[in-house]
Amino acid sequence: MKIVYMGTPDFAVRPLEKLLESGCEIVGVVTMPDKPAGRGHKIQFSPVKNFALQHNLKILQPEKLKDEQFLTELRALNADLQIVVAFRMLPEVVWNMPKFGTINLHASLLPQYRGAAPINWAIINGETTTGVTTFFLQHEIDTGNIILQQSVDIKQNDNAGTLHNKLMEIGSDLVVETVNLLKNGKVTEKPQPICEKLKLAPKIFKEDCRLDFSKQCVDLQNFVRGLSPYPAAWFEHNNITYKIFETEAEKIKHNFELGKIITENKKNIKIAVSDGFLHIKNLQPAGKKRMNTEDFLRGNKF
Repeated sequence: MKIVYMGTPDFAVRPLEKLLESGCEIVGVVTMPDKPAGRGHKIQFSPVKNFALQHNLKILQPEKLKDEQFLTELRALNADLQIVVAFRMLPEVVWNMPKFGTINLHASLLPQYRGAAPINWAIINGETTTGVTTFFLQHEIDTGNIILQQSVDIKQNDNAGTLHNKLMEIGSDLVVETVNLLKNGKVTEKPQPICEKLKLAPKIFKEDCRLDFSKQCVDLQNFVRGLSPYPAAWFEHNNITYKIFETEAEKIKHNFELGKIITENKKNIKIAVSDGFLHIKNLQPAGKKRMNTEDFLRGNKF
């Protein structure tokens, strides 16, 4: 079975690696075009491109997925199957090209958390379980027939980074298992169940990450966990932006103004919220390095 693999970020590297380890024939890798990044605006390759280069895989980097030159090059690979992991939305002319179609790995238990940021939103919403799904692509994003699913517990100390790594490993094995089922003609696909209440996972922008201290402390703690280490929750004080990576919730009555910052014994920072305090354990002021609270208070103050 000839496979074309499509992906861009770190999450998409491990499944590609597992496919190669299992003996799959990867005839091409499609990833995002190179872009300038950082202060020096140096051209940066995607993690998937770096991996593909290391393994001498053919690479395609189209600006537009309906470009005729790209479509001609893609057809020439004569793939039996396409696999998509953390890539762009594909037009039908692309996903309908191979005889076995195109499968996608999504980091949630579909139909819940369709969208670009399922890992973040599951934690932000206080879920205790999530998972991974392989499914066939069709017209509407993240709505195709399910092939395989596997659930994963979300621990209280998990953040977006640790959950990302768990789902990446489990999802990689699920992709290989899905390919083996397709090879052996044993795939049983099923439509996604109809749910009365769908929770979505839209893309997260910087302004979406601002902490709202009128909310409850547990909700704010989940918000921080769901955005840590990236893109990171933040608040502003005296025109300085502080990214927050780790917190603890203290539910208690108080008479402080919401958002009041209290430093105790130069060791603790807590912020008054609607039903208690949000204790800051790890933070990063704009222009400085990330540090724990005690290190911050040695040389800084609010």
